[in-house]
Amino acid sequence: MGIGIGTPRYQVVLGSASPARLSVLRQAGVDPRVLVSDIDEDAVLESLVGAPPDDVVSRLAMAKADSVVAALLTERTADAAARPDTVVLTCDSMLLFRGRLTGKPHTPEAAIAQWHKVRGHSAQLLTGHHLAVLRGLEVTASATATRSTTVSFAPVTDAEIEAYVATGEPLEVAGGFTLDGLGGWFVDSVDGDPSSVLGIGLPTVRDLLRRVGLSVTDLWAAPA
Repeated sequence: MGIGIGTPRYQVVLGSASPARLSVLRQAGVDPRVLVSDIDEDAVLESLVGAPPDDVVSRLAMAKADSVVAALLTERTADAAARPDTVVLTCDSMLLFRGRLTGKPHTPEAAIAQWHKVRGHSAQLLTGHHLAVLRGLEVTASATATRSTTVSFAPVTDAEIEAYVATGEPLEVAGGFTLDGLGGWFVDSVDGDPSSVLGIGLPTVRDLLRRVGLSVTDLWAAPA
C-alpha cells in the first residue's frame, strides 16, 4: 500500500522481473517502474569463476544495472522530455551452502537435488544490491552492497520435496525456495533481514541511498 498520493521526488526503476521484489517495494511505499535487464547471467557467472561469493552477487547486480541504465539512456536520448531524476535498483540472490553458490535450479531434477542437500541444514542467502542515480544523461552516483541472511531449512521428506518441486515454484527462484510462497512451509527460521530473502533488503537499500546522499523518503509519494 502506498504512503502518499502525490509525486515522489525521484522516479524509481526496478531492474527485475521478480514479483517478490516488486511487492516488497510497493508495501514499503515505493511504486517503481519495472525494466528488466537483458544480460546473459550465465556468461557473467563464467567470468566470475573463483571470485568471492559476495563479489559474485554484487557484480551480477551491477551488470543488471548497467543494462537497465543503457536502456534508459536510449529512451532519454530519443525524448528530451523523458528525463526525470531516477534511482535504478537492481539485485541478484544466490544460496551459499558449504562453500558452493547456487542460483535458480531451472529443472525439477536440479531443484530436488538442491533440497536433498539443504534440508535440515542452514545456508546463507546472499543478495547483491546496486543503486544508481541517473540525472539527465549522466549517472551521478552509485553504490553497491551485499547482504547475507541465514536460512534454516526444515527436515522435509522426499515426498514433500517432490510435491513442492511439482508445483514449479522453486524452479526460477534463487536457491530453489521462496519465503513468501509455498516454500515458506519448509523454512524453520531466518536470521537476518527477511526482506533480503525476498530478494531486496530494505535496510540495505536505505543504506545505499544514504551513501549517495539521498533518503528513502525521497522515493515516497509526497502528500498532495
